[in-house]
Amino acid sequence: MKVENITDRLKKIRATLNLSQREFSKRIFISQGLYSDIESGKAEFKERYIRLISSQLHVNIEWIKTGNGEIFSHSQSDIRFEHLKNIFEQFSPELQKCVLDHLKGLLKVQKEIKK
Repeated sequence: MKVENITDRLKKIRATLNLSQREFSKRIFISQGLYSDIESGKAEFKERYIRLISSQLHVNIEWIKTGNGEIFSHSQSDIRFEHLKNIFEQFSPELQKCVLDHLKGLLKVQKEIKK
């Protein structure tokens, strides 16, 4: 289904990535207020924002501009991994170790469930 309006496409990107306006704007290096104005049609949606969204969130430029083609230029798995990596890097080294230990524990649980 083609999303006709560019502001609707921005909302669809955010919803697909499960990002708030604040998180989305931070990822593309603009203020939340400016992004809110862009999404509501109060501010101009400039070409540089398209390039930032494409490079930072792996969104297909053609889809942003026209709604044609696939939303993402990378797989959802790649995008989820990138999102996870960004969150992980915000943790202190001690918490990173805890997260890794927890993930290893979850893998063991998953293996037991599959048996």
